[in-house]
Amino acid sequence: MAELTYADYLNLDTLLSLQVPRTTDSGRRAVILSEQFFVVAHQSCELWLKQIIADVEAASDYLQPELGLADAESSVEFLERAAELLRILVEQVAALEKLPIRHFAEFRPYVGSASGAESEQFRHLDEFLGDDRRSGRLYEALTAAVALSGTSVGEVCRRGPEAGAYHRIIEALLDIGNRYWHWKLGHLTLMSKMIGVGPGTGGTSGADYLMARVTLPFTELRRLRGQLHTEGTAPNGLADRTTA
Repeated sequence: MAELTYADYLNLDTLLSLQVPRTTDSGRRAVILSEQFFVVAHQSCELWLKQIIADVEAASDYLQPELGLADAESSVEFLERAAELLRILVEQVAALEKLPIRHFAEFRPYVGSASGAESEQFRHLDEFLGDDRRSGRLYEALTAAVALSGTSVGEVCRRGPEAGAYHRIIEALLDIGNRYWHWKLGHLTLMSKMIGVGPGTGGTSGADYLMARVTLPFTELRRLRGQLHTEGTAPNGLADRTTA
């Protein structure tokens, strides 16, 4: 059997053939490379979303004993990785600010009605994480697992590190929620910079459309954590060391 190569293992011939700028016939190298940059960034985003979704779904499954996978420590690992990948997505949006607006304006008509708002993976992750109006499946799995262990999310927040893996899960959820929010906010500021107050690609209202979707997941968890201040308590004696 032939030795497996790096290129074969990663299917590089196929992968690197998928970036096909529609401005190729224009003969304008700078515009072609800018469109390629735009395509690479969005394809990379979809690849990272694939991994993030797989990780948060696995984390949720490992919190459900009826699936025979109950393992809070493994859930922590999946969630911490997802949080780190969301940090990469935040940085990727920042990198897109290096797309010259004059080039974007030139190749944007080639994008047609295509819009990031159509991303099925983005919508799936949005549903899974929830927002300020509803809990998502991930938080619901946590509350069920914590209840089964004989405690509550609020009590885990009060105990802090003493709560073990559940405390680390909560910290990871907040990291995921914050970075997901930063990713949306970064997209909003990027689009506001690139198209101003004009309509967005795909017929959306542009910046206004994105603004309405910049919401924080895990609202109930944030409320429970905030109660530590009103109760005058904090884990591990932190309140005793805090000055007004």
